[in-house]
Amino acid sequence: MKIDAHHHLWDLKAVNYPWLMARGEKRFFGDPAPIQRDYLLEEFRADAEAHGFNASVHIQVGAEDGLAEARWVHTVAQENPDWPLAQVAFCDLTAEDRDAQLDALATLSSLRGVRQIVGRAPQEDRQTGTNTLLDNPAFLEGLHRLADRNLSFDLQLIPELMPATGALLAQVPQLPVVLCHAGSPHDRSTEGLRRWETSLRHLSGLPNVFCKLSGLGMFEHDWTPQSIRPIVETCLEQFGAERCMFGSNFPVDSLSSSYTQIVEAYEALVPDDVHQAVFGETARRFYRIEP
Repeated sequence: MKIDAHHHLWDLKAVNYPWLMARGEKRFFGDPAPIQRDYLLEEFRADAEAHGFNASVHIQVGAEDGLAEARWVHTVAQENPDWPLAQVAFCDLTAEDRDAQLDALATLSSLRGVRQIVGRAPQEDRQTGTNTLLDNPAFLEGLHRLADRNLSFDLQLIPELMPATGALLAQVPQLPVVLCHAGSPHDRSTEGLRRWETSLRHLSGLPNVFCKLSGLGMFEHDWTPQSIRPIVETCLEQFGAERCMFGSNFPVDSLSSSYTQIVEAYEALVPDDVHQAVFGETARRFYRIEP
């Protein structure tokens, strides 16, 4: 089984995405104008199947109503039984009605975990204040609730937050966690990558934390296989292939690359003897995906 462990879908008639439809607002990942249109499973599958993928994981992507998005994704999964589609939904783990949110999500058999973004990019984080989740006792309690429900947590943050996050996650050792986008190494200078590599050890040292090789084009739109090689090699060295998984981050990364460019780059950078783990087996185990 070959699995794309990180992608998005959206039907703009079914679910509202305020960030996506904002006009004239460039984001850290680029200008969203080219992707301000429906992106449905049929289009994604055409790209993915051309490279041998036959299952995937949908990651929540900032819908106005996270439950509405999760229910729509579940409907897509139910309508396409020949394509195993697991999903990671949004839940505000600090909300007073957190348990009610989780109860509603638990009715969806496609659900495997939750993502609540801790950090996107330094400038945007200063505006949104999401970094404060790490200091909120309710957030830690929410992580425990996920573990109690046999759910996982998709962690998106920036390197500067890794030491504090590692200390927090050490208190929830039973929770499966996967780091999105290799921890968003936004500073691609030699010194920036050195700091990222050092910070990453606060997470890779925890045996319950996994890593996604995904989204590296968001901070480097003119990336090349050679420019991302140090990131891929560091992740494989620190986590091991048994804790690394591939994700296209489509259609967001389509702003700078084709699906083919992304897949071929990672297939060349990941050693042949661990392809099965990185491009399928790790994600299959983590997200409990059955053929």
